[in-house]
Amino acid sequence: MDFEAIIQRIKEDGSDKTARCWLEQIEKEYGAVPLIFQRMSERPEVLISHLLYKGSVTQLSTLEPKVVELISMAVGAALKCSHCVEYHMKAAQAKGATREEILETVLIAGLLANAAVLADAYRVVNGAECGATCDISGIPKKKDDK
Repeated sequence: MDFEAIIQRIKEDGSDKTARCWLEQIEKEYGAVPLIFQRMSERPEVLISHLLYKGSVTQLSTLEPKVVELISMAVGAALKCSHCVEYHMKAAQAKGATREEILETVLIAGLLANAAVLADAYRVVNGAECGATCDISGIPKKKDDK
């Protein structure tokens, strides 16, 4: 990623043209433009800064692009963002992900999302059982603790 060259091109083309061009590239590569990008494009500087950040993270990653998309899909699933899941599933497939890899990704996302629900709820239950005598983790406080 030649950051300086990208910035220079943005300066030359302007933010409106750059945003339109980048959205066209996204649509060509993935078949659709995510709604969040469409809304961000109403303020081109927001879209451009977001896509620059996204590009920096993904293009400089040592992970394979397919793996990045599978991780993105898993996070989308855990956050219950169906649009994110669909977009990143298609992107992962375009980068060679198999149906089995996608299903395994969903299972892992579900496992972690379930664990997060349980961990949060158990902390609440432990806090209710201990009242003010427990710290935030549900561990009983020592008499010397405040």
